[in-house]
Amino acid sequence: MSHKRIPKRKAAIAVGGVAALGAAALLLPQANASQDGGARGGASTARTLKADDAGDLAARLSKLLGDAFAGSYYDSANRQLVVNVTDVSGDNNVIVQAKKAGAEVREVDNSTAELRAAARTLRTKATIPGTAWAVDPRTNKILVTADSTVTGTRWDRLESTVDGLGSGMATIKKSAGTLKTFVSGGDAIFGGGARCSLGFNVTAGDGSPAFLTAGHCGVAAEQWSDAQNGAPIATVDQATFPGNGDFALVKYDDPNTQAPSDVNVGGGQSVPILQAAEATVGQQVFRMGSTTGLHDGQVLGLDATVNYPEGTVTGLIQTDVCAEPGDSGGSLFTQDGGAVGLTSGGSGDCTSGGETFFQPVTTALAATGATLGDAGAGGGQQAGGDQQAGDGQQAGGDQQAGGDQQAGDGQQVGGDQIGGGQEAGADTGDGSDGSGAADDPSGADASNGQAPGTGHASGTGNAGRSGRSGLTDTH
Repeated sequence: MSHKRIPKRKAAIAVGGVAALGAAALLLPQANASQDGGARGGASTARTLKADDAGDLAARLSKLLGDAFAGSYYDSANRQLVVNVTDVSGDNNVIVQAKKAGAEVREVDNSTAELRAAARTLRTKATIPGTAWAVDPRTNKILVTADSTVTGTRWDRLESTVDGLGSGMATIKKSAGTLKTFVSGGDAIFGGGARCSLGFNVTAGDGSPAFLTAGHCGVAAEQWSDAQNGAPIATVDQATFPGNGDFALVKYDDPNTQAPSDVNVGGGQSVPILQAAEATVGQQVFRMGSTTGLHDGQVLGLDATVNYPEGTVTGLIQTDVCAEPGDSGGSLFTQDGGAVGLTSGGSGDCTSGGETFFQPVTTALAATGATLGDAGAGGGQQAGGDQQAGDGQQAGGDQQAGGDQQAGDGQQVGGDQIGGGQEAGADTGDGSDGSGAADDPSGADASNGQAPGTGHASGTGNAGRSGRSGLTDTH
């Protein structure tokens, strides 16, 4: 993500180096690719769809089918929407309607109402730090995740609660990592000793330029800078965390700030953000963050509940995209320019993998009254290479990522530097993740009581940002 500040200081907020060249190569050449939206047969044959179109169809079918609708997911291999239905005995019209709309229909045992009731039981009886759950429409069950801190009586309590839901209602997955928010000390946007990532530039309800980031970043500090120990450039307007979400609206202090609606993925490349998009289970998504750069994966669950050491957060998106401290607030988006989420937290890292949860952008926009789109920005993304941002040369008014210049033509996106093995942040602490929950009785707190942002975050580097103004490298 980048922004231009007028009149004296032009800067680019670049969300880190690209740490996953494979993801960049996959994303950029296909940014403008289209998929066949026609039917592969008669009216009752499932149509091939883009993921965003499948999400739209799922929303329509949810209303059309009513209580018979039991969730849906995107079959990326066949490019089809699979819709679960239940309680359709004697009402074949439900299946006929779904098939005519172009979906693949599957009869399942657990209804949406039953799954929601089971989730409420988990909330009442098993709100344990280090646990999370979300409905997995592919298995028609609730997937419960427990991190490495959930042991002893806590594990027994969780297992007993899941068993009490009944056979075939939920499964437990043990995670080797620790569920935590991904805030740390290092390189990106800075506030009060914390480091986070800018998510998406937006226009606030009063017309002023602003950006979205994680709510746990917004409650960690009121003012944010684009350089460590630098002068503040933006002030938190609204922040929610924990509770019904993890999002913050941060307004630029300079009302003339130009904030293009795109995501900088490194190497002078950007992906224009065209609209907010609802997540669909099975959908391919990309995440950009200041610590680990660009990574991709799939959506695993919706309306997830996560029990962080700091408190419970509801309404999140669960994915298998990796993330690490400092990636908090970063962009989750689709290859065709849909803004999907803001990085909240999870377990694991980008070496061993793990689970990561995201705040839906659509919910954050509705709650804050903000809208996606350029806040007084011109059409061109100022881009890197070896040129300084603001030198008057813009990288391609009509060049979109994946247009005529594709990644993988012999030049590595983001360069060869993936952090250079250096540690990010002025204070490395002693392995802290910066979650800042010193009093967590479960042992899930890995911050050792230190304030957010003092943690260790390796691999930030300056890949793909050679010569840019704006964020300075802080090693």
